[in-house]
Amino acid sequence: MKIGFPKGLLYCDYYPFFNTFFNELGCNVVTSPDTNKNILNLGIKYCVDEACLPIKIFHGHAAYLKDKCDYIFIPRIMSISKGESICPKFCGLPEMIKNSIPDLPKIISYPIYMDTEKNFMKFIRKCGHEFTKSSFKIQKSYIKAKTVQNTFNSKKSSHKLHSTRVALVGHPYNIWDTFSNLNLVNKLDNFNISILTEKDIDENFINNEINNLFKKPFWTFARKSYGFSTFAAKNHLVDGIIYISSFACGIDSVIIDLIKKELKNFPILVLKIDEQTGEAGFNTRLEAFSDMLERRYDFNDNNISSIR
Repeated sequence: MKIGFPKGLLYCDYYPFFNTFFNELGCNVVTSPDTNKNILNLGIKYCVDEACLPIKIFHGHAAYLKDKCDYIFIPRIMSISKGESICPKFCGLPEMIKNSIPDLPKIISYPIYMDTEKNFMKFIRKCGHEFTKSSFKIQKSYIKAKTVQNTFNSKKSSHKLHSTRVALVGHPYNIWDTFSNLNLVNKLDNFNISILTEKDIDENFINNEINNLFKKPFWTFARKSYGFSTFAAKNHLVDGIIYISSFACGIDSVIIDLIKKELKNFPILVLKIDEQTGEAGFNTRLEAFSDMLERRYDFNDNNISSIR
């Protein structure tokens, strides 16, 4: 039994779990390739124009897999943190796929609530019974998958180190999809800039920053982006912030303004991406930001030297 798993959206965070879970149930997981021009073109072909770039890319991955598997896994992720919601497009993603791409295999799209283990187990049982009647096998597969995911989560980041460092902020799929972000991390490395991401910071520090807001955000991505950005800047962990955002993302439009208001004159570069993003303009903005950070560093260094 082949299960197609599109390599888009939160695949980058949860692939270890779902791959292990389905494999332990006796299924063969088939993934789409890394995002490329063909995947993007398929997404543009099938997805509605108003959708953001990551949703279009996910459509492309799903379309690529439709003739290569018996089932296709379209995660209907409802919540990943207690008391918080996720982007509404995740909730309606299976319907978007069903109504946009013809001749799909059977879709696995049970609601996924990761806010508590009890809620998550509802998905595990429903999904598991698609492939086996054995509750014991489902539970065993879940435990193995959870172990693999915990190992993945505990791995330390291995970013290259340079004298200049920026906080790379945004939804995880925008940060780690090298095609949609035009290989941003590698470009920064070429500018001798290292990165810090939210995975490098203890979540307790991120949550503490939220207390400065009048009201806690009810979007998980918003909480993490705001808390990580402000903590990294206030504690001098980074020299600047690069926020990579999908064009027309409502959540980001609010959080970016809140970050700027809190940090005032701290260097922040906002990079908007969509299917029309050109590499030349992208590179020019990165180079200008890099030069600005370097001049700022030299200025501060000279002032410290003169005081001494």
